[in-house]
Amino acid sequence: MNVLEEAIKFATDAHSGQIRKMTNTPYILHPLEVAAIISTMTADLDVMAAGVLHDTVEDCDVDPKEIKRLFGARVSALVQSETEDRTAVNKTKAESWQERKEESLLILKLTKDIDVKILWLGDKLSNIRSFYRAYKTKGNAFFEGLNQKDPAKQGWYYKTIAEYISELKDTFAYKEYVQLVKEVFG
Repeated sequence: MNVLEEAIKFATDAHSGQIRKMTNTPYILHPLEVAAIISTMTADLDVMAAGVLHDTVEDCDVDPKEIKRLFGARVSALVQSETEDRTAVNKTKAESWQERKEESLLILKLTKDIDVKILWLGDKLSNIRSFYRAYKTKGNAFFEGLNQKDPAKQGWYYKTIAEYISELKDTFAYKEYVQLVKEVFG
C-alpha cells in the first residue's frame, strides 16, 4: 500500500463511530473530501495523506509521534500545521475559539510551504461547502450548532484564510472557496 492508502485505513479506524455534526454523516467523509480537493491541486501523495489525517490528532487523540512514526516527518509536519491546540485551561471550545483561530492563522500567515496552504484550502473548502449547504437550508440559525455562534467572527476567520492562501488564486478550489465564503458571509 502507498502512503495515501495507509492514511485512509488509519484515519478510517481513528474516526470510527464519529459523526460530523453539520452533516450528520460518518466523519471520515470529511477527510476523504479534503484529500479529493487536494488532488485537484497536487499529485503529491504525502499532501493527500496529510489531508486524510488532518483531524486525527485534534479530534481522535492520536499522538503526533504516531503520525510521524507511521507516515514520516513531512506528513506529520503537514498534519501539525493544521492541528489546533485545544488545551486551554478552564476554557470551553467556545471560549477559546478566538485564541485558537488566531494561533492557527499565524502559522498559516508565516508559512512559506505551499503544501501547508494546499492542505488548509482542502480542509476549509470542505468546511465552507458544508456551511453553504446549512446556510441555504437554515440561514444564520445554523451557526447555533457551532462553537463560535457569531457569523461575523466566523466570516473574519474564513476571509482571513482566503487572504493568507491567495498564492492559490488560480486554482479552481480557491475560486470555489472564495465564492462560497462570499455567499455565506457577504
